[in-house]
Amino acid sequence: MSARASLLLALHSSSDCLAVGLQPLAATEPPQVLAFPLGRQLSGALLPCLEQLLPAPRWPEIGRLVVATGPGGFTSTRLTVVLARTLAQQLAVPLHGVGSFLAVARRLVRQRPELAGAERFWLVQELLRRGTVAGCYGADRGALGAIAELEQPRLFLPGAAFAQGLAPDLILPAAVEAPLDVLELLALGQAAAAQGLAGPWQPVLPIYPTSPVDFTPQPSSQVPMVPLPAVPLPGTPLPKSGSGAG
Repeated sequence: MSARASLLLALHSSSDCLAVGLQPLAATEPPQVLAFPLGRQLSGALLPCLEQLLPAPRWPEIGRLVVATGPGGFTSTRLTVVLARTLAQQLAVPLHGVGSFLAVARRLVRQRPELAGAERFWLVQELLRRGTVAGCYGADRGALGAIAELEQPRLFLPGAAFAQGLAPDLILPAAVEAPLDVLELLALGQAAAAQGLAGPWQPVLPIYPTSPVDFTPQPSSQVPMVPLPAVPLPGTPLPKSGSGAG
C-alpha cells in the first residue's frame, strides 16, 4: 500500500445506475458521490465514469475499496466487482464486498427506525415468471455496521414459502437506490478501516441468486474465480469509450 493511500472508494452497479463514492479514510471530509444512469452502457463507460471522480493518476491514493456484489444485473455487477478486485490486487489494498440487499437494509433501518428493533425482516425482489429473490436481515451488534445478513438472498420459486409468520410490514421491496446505497458502502468501509479489517480481494465475488444459464449451481467452494482483465495503471491511456451490454 502506498504511503499516500488515504482514500476510500466505493462502487455500486447492481441496478441500472452506476454510483461511485469517494471519501478520505477516517471520514475527515464529507463523501463525494457521482451517479450515472448508464443502463446497458456500463461496459464501455465504467472507467471514464470512475475517472470523473478520481482520475487514474490518483488511483495510488486509494487505501481501501468497497463494492456492491449483488444481487443485480449479471454483467454490470460482474464488471464492477472485477474492477474492484483488480484495483485491490494491483494496489495491495483491502477490498470488502457488500451485498446490494444489505446496503438497502441499512438504508431502510436509517429511514424507518422501527426496523431497528425488529428481530428480522425480509427484503424481496419479484422476478417475472421466475419467482422471488429474498434475503433476511436484522440487528446484530457483533456485525460490521450492526446490521447482519441473516440469510443471503436466494431464489424462491413461485409458490415457495418464506418469511412464514412474519408481519407484512416486515417484508419489504429490495429497491436499490444506488446514490444513497453507495453511502452505506462508504460507511461500512469506514467501519472496516476503524477495526483494521484485512479485506482480502480473493473472496469478493458477485452474488447470483439466479443463473444466467440453466445449470445446477456449484458449491461455494467450487465457484470459479472471476478473471481479472487488464486495467490501465495510473499514467497509461484509457480505452476509448463505447457501448456494450451492461
